[in-house]
Amino acid sequence: LPERDRTELKRRKLLLEVTLKSYWIRKGSAFSTAVARQETELTPEMIATGSWRQRPFKPYNFSALGLPPACGHLHPLLKVRSQLRQIFLEMG
Repeated sequence: LPERDRTELKRRKLLLEVTLKSYWIRKGSAFSTAVARQETELTPEMIATGSWRQRPFKPYNFSALGLPPACGHLHPLLKVRSQLRQIFLEMG
């Protein structure tokens, strides 16, 4: 259809354009029917035996945030000071 007719039909809602996408899926160079577990850590045993050379390792994620530090505890001397203040508040 010419562009002018196509826009006119779209405006009157008599034409609906649809985009179709298709993909070709083929076996890649790393294709395998068995699921191989990737190693996450390098152990001293792997280094001693040299088995780390044949094992696949999981890529390291440098942008991961990690666990938040366990903090928020009072210093022991500050803890004693807060307890003393609590005692004086109860007495006075």
